[in-house]
Amino acid sequence: MSYFQDYLNQQKAAYDSIPVEQVARIADLMKQCWQEDRQLFVFGNGGSAANASHFITDLGKGASDKLGKRFRCLSLNDNTAWLTALGNDYSYDDVFVGQLQNYARPGDLVLTMSVSGSSPNLVKAMDWANQQGLTTVALVGGKRGKLADLAQEVIVIDSEHYGRVEDAHMTICHMLCYTFMEQNV
Repeated sequence: MSYFQDYLNQQKAAYDSIPVEQVARIADLMKQCWQEDRQLFVFGNGGSAANASHFITDLGKGASDKLGKRFRCLSLNDNTAWLTALGNDYSYDDVFVGQLQNYARPGDLVLTMSVSGSSPNLVKAMDWANQQGLTTVALVGGKRGKLADLAQEVIVIDSEHYGRVEDAHMTICHMLCYTFMEQNV
């Protein structure tokens, strides 16, 4: 019983480390992206890939329905054939940057999630995005990693526990979606 209470206490601490002022800045970047009809790209690995897909579903359907104008948003995790072709023919490090090279334009918005902050495929995509004039955002865990230095906007969750950080990242994604759904931006 004490394990579960301790887990919840540590999860609450992870939630308490979410800097709401930075979440608000990212919401402003998303609003600008939406107003200017720019594209939002989201991606991650493992649980963060699932969070990316969930976030884009909520934003592309729920928030877009509420606003009446659609978000142009895409999870780069959701095309299995393209991911595996890029990974097989080039390298797994290229699975996201390869897609950005086809779709992304200067002024678009890129958001990645990573507990470690150092996944080579995420780092390569964020570095490319910066060089091409995209706006970059990273949600990372307590290790920070290379993404914390690369991204223009960074939110660090004060934990290195994969489950707790991923849950906090998804909470941020829900906050971002629901600000559009409930605040009538």
